[in-house]
Amino acid sequence: MVIEPKVKAFICTTAHPAGCRAAVQAQIDYVKAQPKTEGPKKVLVIGCSMGYGLASRIAAAYSCGADTLGIIFDKPAKGKRTATAGWYNTAAFEEIATADGLYAKTLNGDAYSAEMKEQTIETIKKDLGQVDMVIYSIAAPRRTAPDGVTYKSVLKTTGESYTNRTIDLRNNQLMEATIEPATDEEIQNTIKVMGGEDWILWIKALKEAGVLADGAKTVAYSYIGPELTYPIYKEGSIGQAKKDLYASADKIQAEIDGVEAYVSVNKAVVTQSSAAIPIVPLYLAILFKVMKEQKVQEGCIEQMYRMIHDRLCNGGAVVTDENRLIRMDDWEMEPKVQEAVAEIWQKIDQDNLEEVTDLEGYWREFYEIFGFRIDGVDYGADVDADVQIPSIAAE
Repeated sequence: MVIEPKVKAFICTTAHPAGCRAAVQAQIDYVKAQPKTEGPKKVLVIGCSMGYGLASRIAAAYSCGADTLGIIFDKPAKGKRTATAGWYNTAAFEEIATADGLYAKTLNGDAYSAEMKEQTIETIKKDLGQVDMVIYSIAAPRRTAPDGVTYKSVLKTTGESYTNRTIDLRNNQLMEATIEPATDEEIQNTIKVMGGEDWILWIKALKEAGVLADGAKTVAYSYIGPELTYPIYKEGSIGQAKKDLYASADKIQAEIDGVEAYVSVNKAVVTQSSAAIPIVPLYLAILFKVMKEQKVQEGCIEQMYRMIHDRLCNGGAVVTDENRLIRMDDWEMEPKVQEAVAEIWQKIDQDNLEEVTDLEGYWREFYEIFGFRIDGVDYGADVDADVQIPSIAAE
């Protein structure tokens, strides 16, 4: 079948297997071209099919030579419906890594569930013995907790509503958007989904099962952003969840012997989730313009390689700030970058929108998430959408 992108506003409902494979190969090629890292050799990546999780898996495998076990929650193709991009990404990574002599196995299911934790532990015991790094990279709108209750997260402000400019992705028109405040219940539910409770449960389960190597490191991911987005992120409902995540890192570090726990604060990138957040797409389009002009732009793979090579495994202590956070957003938050972004934000209007932003780059990155607009891919060719993930197909 010939697969085309089907996009409505910020949602893409199709993915291209050849495009996803080419994007994965490009990330692998990037890491192969960098200096090697003396780092972990057996890595568990919880949430590894897209974005920072996928980039973490690739960086660990190809910079450190690590065997990787990944967990995804993705769907295969069915009838005329393509598989999810994460499914195609995982299939491509497994095939390429295996051909390169690396162990690469993936489990598909709800990472929040006790059943997936048990399945993961059994797989580690059987195949790896122990893991020396655990990457926790889950972004989900809901979570069924051990108490049996399904909690849903919200991305809202706290205290007061917030109004600012954004871009209507349906027509690339500037507009104003207002984000309403969350209720106390919504805030607590968001903490349940996006805080650190499940991360702690994972590390405790792995430790109690004896599948965590002594001195193992674990890293979860966060975002803080500039003052412009504070009402949404740092001070909003998601920010309250991230405060819980930071506290969870300290709790793991203090209470689980032989485990080092950190949170990496990463740079803003285009994801299907971030595309849905008012104000953020416009900020990203401006940020990309500025960072490219200043030659400091990074995507997921550049950051995750830099994190592992320079911050986590640099031959000495892990490099953090005064709050024990690994600041991979350091280039984004450089004063000269943020000052330039703020200047553009003040003068932007519909007439100069395309001139003062990198809107084209924003959309290119959006489509690339789903395997489209990748250089060298023949999108007019007939492709088989029914791609198998080797390790899952072998079960």
